[in-house]
Amino acid sequence: MNVFYNLEGVGDVLLLQLTPEKIEKVVTETKGDITLVKDAQSNEVVAINIFKFSNYAEIQDNGIVNLTKELVAKVEQALVSNEIDYILNVDLSPKFVVGYVESLEQHPNADKLKVCQVNIGEHTLQIVCGAPNVEAGQKVVVAKVGAVMPSGMVIKDAELRGVASSGMLCSARELALPNAPEVKGILILEEQEEVGRSFLQ
Repeated sequence: MNVFYNLEGVGDVLLLQLTPEKIEKVVTETKGDITLVKDAQSNEVVAINIFKFSNYAEIQDNGIVNLTKELVAKVEQALVSNEIDYILNVDLSPKFVVGYVESLEQHPNADKLKVCQVNIGEHTLQIVCGAPNVEAGQKVVVAKVGAVMPSGMVIKDAELRGVASSGMLCSARELALPNAPEVKGILILEEQEEVGRSFLQ
């Protein structure tokens, strides 16, 4: 779940994106301060808009909102207050983590792509990467599926030239880090970084 809030640009509304997938056709259902956005085909709730959110909680963030247990509790309280019968399924695990490139091989259908096996602590992800400096044995920043990049791009499961890819290896520029170099390539972390640890703390 990704959460957005922009008081000046959008108004006093908390936007919750429940799925990173693009939905072809949606329908809405409004009750009190809550609008449920549903997939017109499956009737599954794909987004929730909570209007007048400052009545339920105070948010300092502008843009992407850091999801916490406290915020989830406030959202659940807003749903109950507006008699919305919906259970939030929330993943509070970090979306940007330290990964370790265990191995990589040449992509079978693309000269500039590598197929990497990246350990992120609890399991290993297969990630297709086009960075010229990626090598086995590196510690890197992994944007997991569901992560929202500073550019607004949502990371999704993908297939690149016929090979499955779950996540992205990030450059300093993609992470919008201060003084990020202009050269192409992923950010290589120090050896002492702990695999699986949240990168953006």
